Amino acid sequence: MGIIRKCELLKKEMITNGIYKFSIKAPEIAKEVKPGQFLEIKVSDTGEPFLRRPISVYNAEKDIVEFIIQVKGKGTELLSKLDIGKEIDIIGPLGFGTFKIQNYKNVAIVGGGIGIYPLYQLTKELKGKSNLNVYLGFRNKELVTCEKEFEEIGLNKLVITTDDGSYKEKGFVTDFMKKDIEEHMVDMIFACGPLAMLKTVRKFAIEKNIPCQISLEERMGCGIGACLGCAVKVITENGFRYGHVCKEGPVFNAQDVDI
Repeated sequence: MGIIRKCELLKKEMITNGIYKFSIKAPEIAKEVKPGQFLEIKVSDTGEPFLRRPISVYNAEKDIVEFIIQVKGKGTELLSKLDIGKEIDIIGPLGFGTFKIQNYKNVAIVGGGIGIYPLYQLTKELKGKSNLNVYLGFRNKELVTCEKEFEEIGLNKLVITTDDGSYKEKGFVTDFMKKDIEEHMVDMIFACGPLAMLKTVRKFAIEKNIPCQISLEERMGCGIGACLGCAVKVITENGFRYGHVCKEGPVFNAQDVDI
């Protein structure tokens, strides 16, 4: 963990406008990585931009690790232009707080936007251990990704929502999650996505006394707790303290953080 590795880019695919899936040869990472962990990726050999980009692991099988990015700024734009065969400078896997997997009977997995990607490996590892109800929310039809991949896992239920109703169900993914949980007992909720979504999931889980694990999306400068840029309020017996998403997370028990 935390080792700099040179990983060959084997495949790059644009899965929808501005969203790319990368496959890299990284046997050490594939062997070590746990659901919820991330990579710190150097995006340029010139030192500009200086900071690495934190990217969640989407999938790991045998010697291959996959991650998905959405082009949002200079760093991710540079990543999207990397050529096949290039060696990528990567630190990882990182993150001490990972999704904790047990034999839960009924699980709700809730993702929003690019927050769905770290949930794929988790869902695969839960297959056969739990009844899996997966809820994936997107802004619109153009941004819907990985629907087929989740379907192929073999789920009890898959709900796809779009904010504008341009594909499948219209509305917020959390509304459909709430409705189903009200009607059926759920033993655990796993969630990753925008902060507003996570706040809703956390509040609902605490109200219903359902265990819940959330993966926080924060800007991380270093990924190892040195720069102190990804602070989060961690609840203690005496109030709260500031922890760091990269070092203690990115996955936390919902009741342990104040977001």
